[in-house]
Amino acid sequence: MQTEELVERLASHRTIGRAPREELTWIATHGTLRQFQAGEVVSRQSEVVDGLYILLSGHMCIYTYRGTVRRRLMEWHGGDVTGILPYSRLLTPPGDTIVEEAVEAVAFSRKDLPAMIRNCYEVTAILVHVMTDRARQFTSTDLRDEKMISLGKLAAGLAHELNNPASAAMRDAKSLASALTAAEDATRTLGAAGLTEAQRAELDEVHRVCMNAMTQRSLSGIALADREEAITDWLRAHGANTEDAEELARTPLTDEDLRRLSLALQKTSLSMALHWIAAGFAARALAVEIERATTRIHALVTAVKGFTHMDRAPDQGPVDVPAGLTDTAALLDGKARTRSVTIALNIPPDLPSVRGLSAEINQVWMNLIDNAIDAAPVNGHVTVTATHEGPDVVVRVVDDGPGIPFDIRESIFDPFFTTKSIGEGTGLGLDIARRVVTWHNGEIAVDTKPGWTEFRVSLPAMEGKTAPS
Repeated sequence: MQTEELVERLASHRTIGRAPREELTWIATHGTLRQFQAGEVVSRQSEVVDGLYILLSGHMCIYTYRGTVRRRLMEWHGGDVTGILPYSRLLTPPGDTIVEEAVEAVAFSRKDLPAMIRNCYEVTAILVHVMTDRARQFTSTDLRDEKMISLGKLAAGLAHELNNPASAAMRDAKSLASALTAAEDATRTLGAAGLTEAQRAELDEVHRVCMNAMTQRSLSGIALADREEAITDWLRAHGANTEDAEELARTPLTDEDLRRLSLALQKTSLSMALHWIAAGFAARALAVEIERATTRIHALVTAVKGFTHMDRAPDQGPVDVPAGLTDTAALLDGKARTRSVTIALNIPPDLPSVRGLSAEINQVWMNLIDNAIDAAPVNGHVTVTATHEGPDVVVRVVDDGPGIPFDIRESIFDPFFTTKSIGEGTGLGLDIARRVVTWHNGEIAVDTKPGWTEFRVSLPAMEGKTAPS
């Protein structure tokens, strides 16, 4: 292709076509006209990028991997510019750049860029803007991908956490109908027993004490079996029906309560009274369990709303750090328990707020605490503390894992760097945390040694300001 023809094509180029003619001529005479066929790999993720490509025609894409899934990160067509750009610090790309449709491009190597900068001021300025836009798009894509990955983890963990109380509530609700029927039948039977006023008073007192104390008793399987055996022996010795021994073992009836009833009631009415107490307690216990299960569900939903701030506009404002840390710990509690890791929070309630985006800052807490749980050993500990130190609110997330090896400490905040197995991590969590903290005018640092790792986040405090409830 003749130089003049190439200059004309560059003049109609969507990105650099507005540059002065003499600069386009320099590009045409100093660049190399290259052609790439469909399927050809222009650059690889693991290799240093050496070329700048001014695409005249065709289509190429950069693909990255999220676990084992290949995803399209960006794409370029004729009229775009890609590869290494002037003043860029890019060494290795975030993925493989592959030609989708045959490409024709003017190419420059990395060593040619200083000459381009000296001779093509307008082209260089245009390409710096391209680099800025590309960095912004990469950042936006990375943040969106990391949020989706975190959302997936959150959804999976939340589904597991909600399933347990929801299943319990459904099971107990089904049992409650028959338990209430049994309690009603027991009440009618006892009502026909013809108890005296004094007997009813004694029975009512034992019943009241039993029902008021019902939430305070929790026995292991062995202890419950021993108690059932002891109550069966007591019922048999007093000529009472032993069929209710299992349910009576679950009640907080004491030996003194049983003695009082045996003295106040005859054998027949004693069996009726104990059956009435057992049936009523069983129904009440199911109602209590349903309340506990639904309370757990409500607490999880509340934690999700607090974590995501789904009911608030994404405006900068006072951020309640204690609430964010508490909600995040609640959402990760299921994962921690699965790994036998204990999460401890040491957060003063009067901590000043910080200004920013609550959902973004909560994403930092999610990434740091989630990583700490992964790093902690079985039966390990994760400790989260927050303090007001000088002008900052300082949050520390500490785990008692093996520590970060010395040779990778400088890389842990790099995008796509991960020590986790394929499919378990993207290498974006700490990079996203660093970006969010920096955007909020804060700092993030790490100290580590064998058996102890601390991630420390400092954010400017809003003196005298508290977050809205």
